[in-house]
Amino acid sequence: MLNIGRREAYTWLAHLLCEFLARLKAVGLTRDNRFELPITQAELADAIGTSTVHVNRVLQVLRADGLIQTKGTQITVPDWARLQEAGEFDPLHLHLKEDEAA
Repeated sequence: MLNIGRREAYTWLAHLLCEFLARLKAVGLTRDNRFELPITQAELADAIGTSTVHVNRVLQVLRADGLIQTKGTQITVPDWARLQEAGEFDPLHLHLKEDEAA
């Protein structure tokens, strides 16, 4: 809970996208750091505790920073290391094998 309150929306959303990628990769649902994210910006906003408008702005910044690319419901992560850094993400808490989390 403490972790939730200390992150800004940019970091939180980057972290959430890292979490999705790592978990989906572990079960074979990614390809070339690309995955489907069939949820709305309103649902993302609820997940990170902010407004839909703010999520839209943060997604624009993540795209402008080259951390994600979007096409419909598809998210591509061109630089996994940079997205992890932006999201302060450490896959160790997922308890995945090393090759599944990267």
